[in-house]
Amino acid sequence: MSGAQPIHAELIAVLVAVTNATPRVLTLLDGSALPAGPLESGHRSLQAGLRNWVERHTGHAPGHVEQLYTFADPDRSRAGRSISISYLGLTAETRAPLGGRVSWRNWYDYFPWEDRRTGADLITTLIEPGLARWATTPDRAARAATCFALDGAAWNEDLALARYELLYEAGMVREALRDGRPPHGDPLPGASMTADHRRILATAISRLRAKIKYRPIVFELLPDKFTLLDLQRCIEALAGHPLHKGNFRRLIESQSLLEETASFATGPGRPARLYRFRAAIRTERAHSGTRLPLARP
Repeated sequence: MSGAQPIHAELIAVLVAVTNATPRVLTLLDGSALPAGPLESGHRSLQAGLRNWVERHTGHAPGHVEQLYTFADPDRSRAGRSISISYLGLTAETRAPLGGRVSWRNWYDYFPWEDRRTGADLITTLIEPGLARWATTPDRAARAATCFALDGAAWNEDLALARYELLYEAGMVREALRDGRPPHGDPLPGASMTADHRRILATAISRLRAKIKYRPIVFELLPDKFTLLDLQRCIEALAGHPLHKGNFRRLIESQSLLEETASFATGPGRPARLYRFRAAIRTERAHSGTRLPLARP
């Protein structure tokens, strides 16, 4: 059809690791982009194409990979219709072999309001006043309350994407100002990303936070042997809030997820027993219904 816009298809990878109780994401271009490349016809599958592209251009193996979402909004690109097929990968952080072009970044650098372990209260000091200026209708006020636990609502860690999209709509993040939305105060702290890559990262955070409640996939982010404290800190890092130690351990022990090893962690203080996930859990992977509960403090 004459005048039709070209369609550009690409694969985007959100590769996540947890290092020293910090959720990390693999990025390009000084942290402003996720690994992304064109869809090529020679690959036997989309996932094979993604693995091949990521390894060639970042030097990292993606590890466990699952499809995340297909982004096809008509206004995503000024160069024609752009379709992005995104994947979520869980792996271990390793040194980037390609120098400064590839780097691991703390995902809370992009969403500082999502980390409720630090005590920094961006919601009270900046977000709530900005949303109050934007929320001029009952519907907007209700959405703001639900997303950011205002007016007595409970915090839901799974709403990371909904929170980012609300802040974008309210003109409170840098991408919104870049795209010409009217501002409601200065842009919030938090690194911006090219195109809609921060939205894609928020989608991955929401997916992973929801999934760890009903699938024991965090073993992909831990070494073969780990302490119970290592496991707790990994889940806290992903969820962005602290867990009650005693309740957490009782819930983990009640679900037969782990088995003791004969080894102990070395270091200061009393040696801690090392555990591993049962072989059946690793075999079942996505088919397992066992969950890792997010026990509240």
